[in-house]
Amino acid sequence: MLYREAGQFKTNYVADSAIFPLREDRIGLTLIILAAYALAFLGNSFLLQAVMIPFLVFSLAAIGLNILTGYTGLLSLGTGAFMGVGAYACYKLMTAFPGVNVIVWIFVSGFFSAAIGALFGLPSLRIKGFYLAVATLAAQFFLQWCFIRIPWLVNYNVSGALDAPLRTLFGIPIMGPNATPQTRYLVVLTIVILLTWLASNLVHGRIGRMWIAIRDMDLAAELMGIRPLQTKLLAFAVSSYYCGVAGALLVFLWYGGAEYDVFNINQSFFILFMVIIGGLGSLIGSFFGAALIFILPIILGIVLPAILSPFGLSVGADVIEHLRFMIVGALIIFFLIVEPHGLARLWQIGKQKLLVWPFPY
Repeated sequence: MLYREAGQFKTNYVADSAIFPLREDRIGLTLIILAAYALAFLGNSFLLQAVMIPFLVFSLAAIGLNILTGYTGLLSLGTGAFMGVGAYACYKLMTAFPGVNVIVWIFVSGFFSAAIGALFGLPSLRIKGFYLAVATLAAQFFLQWCFIRIPWLVNYNVSGALDAPLRTLFGIPIMGPNATPQTRYLVVLTIVILLTWLASNLVHGRIGRMWIAIRDMDLAAELMGIRPLQTKLLAFAVSSYYCGVAGALLVFLWYGGAEYDVFNINQSFFILFMVIIGGLGSLIGSFFGAALIFILPIILGIVLPAILSPFGLSVGADVIEHLRFMIVGALIIFFLIVEPHGLARLWQIGKQKLLVWPFPY
């Protein structure tokens, strides 16, 4: 049997409450991480810069939204704006304190986004569902208005754009025009792994159980002694922190510079679709959703021309974009109706099939 649970005994509470109790899960995760780091030396610049870095950045943002929507049951349509808060905060900190390493400011910028997220999360005690979504939508439009109308955020730059100055880590450029895709990828990968490990410990611990209790039935959770306001605000803060760090990575380690329009409402819906397709209440589902939605047009752009070219047919970029929206829309409808846990559930079912193979009965 390739994948089995029988014979793996837990002899203490720590082993019983482990995030990855099966040996095969731990080995598989280790191999995936090693392969991800090896890709930095085996992959070309296009793969790292145009595929892997944005995939990791959007996966981190999807984890942030999943903490709020999937684990706590609070719908948010302001993810793009909270990413913008992190990006603008990181830019201000970098330019105000150029002597401090930029990695520090990337992590610190998330706290500014967490504070703003907790502020706009205050109405969550009284409202939920559609009304809370409207409140977070108001945050999206208000924060985007601030990005446009407050020139102090961009140090009175005439263009109104954020630019990535040259910054180094151990003497190696990781930001700016001299930074290589390989270096940027390694930095982003390390940050995403670290924050994913932190999120996994949160959602599997006491705080995660409080979030899930609020999601399943907030009244029963309150009767059990869980404070709804503090728990919901903590979910908003943690979720916004992850989105803020993702926004800083998006601008300074992928784009190399951006304008306010990067953090529009489309970005918020983009990440929400990742969470729905990947699976609500699943960290690995955030990676699945980001991979499917972001890498799908790249795969279509490679596969469709290869299939149709022998017949003398060509496919334009506009057709591929239309196909992408059609496929994503169909998947959203399918998973909302048939399987709310998305691709993560299908992954779990696949593991269970391996677990009982070759003795299914």
